[in-house]
Amino acid sequence: MFARPTSRRDFLQVGLGTLLGGGLVSALRARDPAKADTAPAKACILIWMDGGPTHFETFDPKPDAPEEYRGEFKPTPTSVSGVFFSEHMKQLATNFDKLAVVRSIRHDQGNHGAGNHYMMTGAPPRIPVGCGAFVSFHPSLGSVVAHQKPAPAGLPAYFSLPSMTRSGGPNFLGARYAPFVADGDPNSSGFRLRDVALPAGVTEGRFADRGSLRADVDRFQRYLDKAAADPVVALDDHYQQANELMRSREAQAAFRIADEPPKVRDRYGRNGFGQRLLLARRLVEAGVPFVTINDGGWDHHSDLFDALRKRLPNWDQSVAALITDLDERGLLDSTLVVALGEFGRTPKISTLAGQSKPGRDHWANAMSVLFAGGGTPGGQVIGATDRKGFAAVERVLSPENFASTIYRKLGIDPDKMLYTPEGRPTHIVSDGTPIKELMG
Repeated sequence: MFARPTSRRDFLQVGLGTLLGGGLVSALRARDPAKADTAPAKACILIWMDGGPTHFETFDPKPDAPEEYRGEFKPTPTSVSGVFFSEHMKQLATNFDKLAVVRSIRHDQGNHGAGNHYMMTGAPPRIPVGCGAFVSFHPSLGSVVAHQKPAPAGLPAYFSLPSMTRSGGPNFLGARYAPFVADGDPNSSGFRLRDVALPAGVTEGRFADRGSLRADVDRFQRYLDKAAADPVVALDDHYQQANELMRSREAQAAFRIADEPPKVRDRYGRNGFGQRLLLARRLVEAGVPFVTINDGGWDHHSDLFDALRKRLPNWDQSVAALITDLDERGLLDSTLVVALGEFGRTPKISTLAGQSKPGRDHWANAMSVLFAGGGTPGGQVIGATDRKGFAAVERVLSPENFASTIYRKLGIDPDKMLYTPEGRPTHIVSDGTPIKELMG
């Protein structure tokens, strides 16, 4: 089947398209659209641990390794005999029957930009990518899900809180499938999402009049229209989404986090991360199929142990609260929860020049990924690293397997062929093999 003819609105300008995902951006039509209601999972909450979390101090401790490898933290037993997490993962360890951990994903992209792209899209970068790069050579997980699984009217299908990840863009899918970024701190008093409510002093009638005026102006032919050279064209979909969002009762209700009972908010943790997870649960309840929590600060080249002693207990509490809350509400079977970063950390602890406290560097040969919900059988560890945590050695898996698992769980065929505006065919994932142990 060939791509449909391309209209003027299909070609969104390169300049803004590059900012939102790169390349000529356009809405695609895929062959044989997937049925959302046939999937065990209706939504995914992706907790992105930006910077590359250490697998040693989270889900893959090495208590029998020499001290310079095992680090300062002790192991803690999980609810499954013989399986241990690291010391500050106590609540997730207690709830291990509700989740699974993959310890054997590895790849060859050891800097932040490239590693982020590979794990966030399931496609390796096409050219060398620097650590600070924001690139998208392929549509991200969230953008593909938004393309294949639309949200209810008035709600974007893909949210990213509180910012967009480096490679979270839509690439050739077009600006409509870029994430809606919900910034701000939901833990602050009077939290209000700027783009959900009308601006102060603007009534419903005045807002409608402004929309009508813009629609009249929008009828004018734009310069170089057929060549898609007008950067304003790329704003059309965003304007329409913002218009719908402001009029959506569902969206307004989802962001009223103050409606949650204080006990629930306390359970998640009264901090920005915990309250964003609670907000993600509310968005999923409203029908949003993909929510990313961009959780930065995991690049611990130094001061690893003191930093994680402060951070991990709260992180553990918040993620465990999300999983438990979804389970108690009957939403865990239909909501996939995933937590990971771009890679793991080096086995051997080191103190960098100019630093006084040790840390671990980038390490793409081994990493741990948490899966829960969406039909994931709990209480299992998939794969293993060697005794010192150097590399995945049992059930070695790839970022393609990771991405394919998410798509399969959401009822999307990862082997599906999409077409760029130029008619170039491309698979959603080059290897559509999911991690079978997670499929239930």
